[in-house]
Amino acid sequence: MSGIGIAVIIVVVIGIYFMVTYNGFVTLRNRVKEAWSDIEVQMKRRYDLIPNLLETVKGYASHESGTLEKVIQARNAAMAPHNSMAEVSKNENVLTGALKSVFALTENYPDLKANQNFMELQRELRDTEDKIQAARRFYNGNVLAYNTKAEMFPSNMVATWFHFEKQEFFELAEDEQAARKVVSVKF
Repeated sequence: MSGIGIAVIIVVVIGIYFMVTYNGFVTLRNRVKEAWSDIEVQMKRRYDLIPNLLETVKGYASHESGTLEKVIQARNAAMAPHNSMAEVSKNENVLTGALKSVFALTENYPDLKANQNFMELQRELRDTEDKIQAARRFYNGNVLAYNTKAEMFPSNMVATWFHFEKQEFFELAEDEQAARKVVSVKF
């Protein structure tokens, strides 16, 4: 085989590698977008449930308007357009904290705690929170695969040349991160 034949084979093999790697990045990028879309669907569902929950609580705890107002503000901030994943995470975590304060009100209002509408809304929100957690894990798994491929040699060259940017993870809330820390027990 001549030198030109070997050079052509090498160029073809390199071309095939770049094509397969590029297509792999496109696939992973689309999986990240799909996973983020799943999170957005669940967050929208939560945003839609919140007004109904607040109306139910308002009937029983009308003088708790400060707590209800915080939930409304947190919901509005979470629904607003965001520039980064860190901003989305921060606003979602604030909303989760505000919702926890609404659920804490049930201890002071036994009639509210017994209200069937409130209990159903609480169950739906809990279910939605679980779905958001699962969607977040799915999203972060796809981001991990994408970012790993973008950082590993030699696929990082394809990522750089074709501008496949590193994606941000959807981070845990501060209190969830604190819950993961190892507790020191001393006797």
